[in-house]
Amino acid sequence: MKKIGIFGGTFDPIHIGHLITARSVKEIRNLSKIIFVPANTSPLKQNVETVSSSHRLEMTKLAISKFDEFSISDFEITNNGISYTIDTIKYFKEKYGDIELIIGYDNFLVFDKWYKWKEITELVDVIVLKRFYEKKIAPKVSSNNFIFVESPTIQINSTNIRERISKNLPINLLVPDEVQNYIRDNKLYSKNEI
Repeated sequence: MKKIGIFGGTFDPIHIGHLITARSVKEIRNLSKIIFVPANTSPLKQNVETVSSSHRLEMTKLAISKFDEFSISDFEITNNGISYTIDTIKYFKEKYGDIELIIGYDNFLVFDKWYKWKEITELVDVIVLKRFYEKKIAPKVSSNNFIFVESPTIQINSTNIRERISKNLPINLLVPDEVQNYIRDNKLYSKNEI
């Protein structure tokens, strides 16, 4: 079996940019599939409010449902508490053997704040998504296991999507239709959020 890519995140909500990036990395790295792993609570975002993990899990399921190369795991959500990447890596490494961790350049810049970051780089290659316009900032971490790949420049982010929803602006070109419908049906990110 070829390598598996592990793509974690809050996915609050998941959007088209996540899907385009995941497919791009799969092709560049010749991975057999990408597993999306929604976080329960990110250690570096403990004070950030998100919609419930069950909503984020369901939106991610809906977003990837049409793509055979993507799958989803509720590993971090069912573990409750803070989602430490080292635990996720150990779980998937035992299950699949050969895996790679996919992170954004913003996460690379704070990787030294990640719990047991050195152990993570000893266990897996860390694929860092680097857009061509990002300035090269001297990293605070060093390892031969960081592999930088040029990812598509997609100016979509979850924060902007949440803001647009709160202002009653359309999001139909930013998220898959199924995700948009789910957000609407469950009144997520609006003043009437449930």
